Amino acid sequence: MSALDVSTILDVLRLIRQHDRADTFRYRVNGQWRNLPAKQICRRIGLLAKAMQSWGVTPGDRVAILSENRPEWAIADFAALLIGAVDVSIYPTLTAEQTAFILGDAGAKIVFVSNEAQYKKVRSVQAQTVVERIVPMDEVAGQLSLTTVCGEAAGDSGIDMDALIAQAKPEQLATIIYTSGTTGTPKGVMLTHGNIASNLCGVTSTFDWSSGEGFISFLPLSHITARHVDYLMMGKGIAISYCSSVDDISRTLMEVRPHNFVSVPRVYEKVRQEAERRAGRGLTKTVFDWAMSVGRRHRDQVLRGEKPSGLMWQMANALVFRKINDSMGGRLDNCISGGAPLNIEVAQWFADAGIRIFEGYGLTETSPVIAINTATHYRLGSVGRPVPNMECRLEADGELLVRGPAVTQGYWKRPQETAEAFKDGWFCTGDIAQIDADGYISITDRKKDLIKTSGGKFIAPQPIENALKSNVLVAHAAVIGDKRRFASVLIAPHFALLEDWARANGVPFASRADLVHQDKVRAMYEGIVSDLNGRLAQFERLKRVLLVPDEFSVATGELTPSLKLKRRVVEKKYSSLIEGVYAGGHS
Repeated sequence: MSALDVSTILDVLRLIRQHDRADTFRYRVNGQWRNLPAKQICRRIGLLAKAMQSWGVTPGDRVAILSENRPEWAIADFAALLIGAVDVSIYPTLTAEQTAFILGDAGAKIVFVSNEAQYKKVRSVQAQTVVERIVPMDEVAGQLSLTTVCGEAAGDSGIDMDALIAQAKPEQLATIIYTSGTTGTPKGVMLTHGNIASNLCGVTSTFDWSSGEGFISFLPLSHITARHVDYLMMGKGIAISYCSSVDDISRTLMEVRPHNFVSVPRVYEKVRQEAERRAGRGLTKTVFDWAMSVGRRHRDQVLRGEKPSGLMWQMANALVFRKINDSMGGRLDNCISGGAPLNIEVAQWFADAGIRIFEGYGLTETSPVIAINTATHYRLGSVGRPVPNMECRLEADGELLVRGPAVTQGYWKRPQETAEAFKDGWFCTGDIAQIDADGYISITDRKKDLIKTSGGKFIAPQPIENALKSNVLVAHAAVIGDKRRFASVLIAPHFALLEDWARANGVPFASRADLVHQDKVRAMYEGIVSDLNGRLAQFERLKRVLLVPDEFSVATGELTPSLKLKRRVVEKKYSSLIEGVYAGGHS
């Protein structure tokens, strides 16, 4: 494996030109895939950069990008960086008010938006900002679009791209990325060219990304993980297929058949849930369960990177495992999980099916990768060992501190919060962790998420929630009980599977609300929790189970754009239900 030789993000653009692929970017038009060659990409970047200069954008000015994943996202990104501007990424499902806050806080001068709906959203709050120009990627009546600016004709862009790439410096601010806000007002994380470039170098020196072709860009490019991985794929010369919605990922996997797949745990959980749902019951379920039992006996081989060769495993593979692999395209070499803790039972399930998932860990503030499991250094249940240019240590309370060239210079216009985030030159991650004798890191919880009961006991909710989500009937779980006498759990069921279960068990229902109030359903979920309670300390045990008729989502506000649980939002939304559980006791 070879590390990328980059010192700025614009060095990735240089590598795109060197690879000169005919299918550097791939995108759908009316359901059909089209290729965008490297030469056209670079020409459009140059034309857009030239146009921005004519609009008065100067080095250091902020340029916002508000769009789903598509080639124009990367084109706008590189064009802004090429002229020394700082890009500000905005998640497309944010409300107008949330968008206005980011635009105003960052002081963005130009905003690129994907379509007419996003144009109207920004236009409705433009007066609250210093935005001078809104540029849609799609055609919008009466507006200059990115397509018009870039044009379709071949030829030179008229800009000296090599000279501009050479002018970029590692210490130069490249982007401001606003945290997804699980605990309050979003903060703009400042990342330099050197921050991101050093992380690309560190990751590619430990992980083999060179095999195969095809990568799907579906995690939101408004977040650093997706940006980082896309830059990495571009630098390695691997074609990127853009998928604008996570809801479309199943179809895209079948069409693109990628060799490399990077996702958050929730997507892996859904793959498992769908496989279990399709297994159904009867003979098919019997075969499925038999195959998984065979897989369990060969789990250690898979985790060592070996492919089992025994007859029983080959039969199980032909009958079950190959179908699971095929549902993800059938050609996967590297499956990466990050963004949130991956439940160990989910990782074990995939290993039983012959698929090894490499879990990693990082933060927006660290560009993002701090640690990752690799083919040669792998430990199930951990997030791997630190990448070579990152140092890690633990505080007395278990908080993980890190330092290295990928660590942010701080938060935009927030000097006090920047100062509070560092301790003697080390960045405080806010995550509670363990580091074993071999240097493998395990993340146990968020420091701010720790629940303190009225009896003074601390409960780490994430391991409990992840354990519950290992049951395919649980879509999401939120442990509650801060300052209460005991802990309880709020569960959002996986309704597709629950409805199948209800029909199979003769449970009548007319709606989801009706379903979660059925005695058999409640007893079944209480049984799931009871089984887990047997593995918990007395003070951690969940005394009450609250079922809700909803599946949490980004759109309804319970999850961040990176699919992390917004604990405060959940507790507020179901406050009356929660208060009912604790009524009559001491809070």
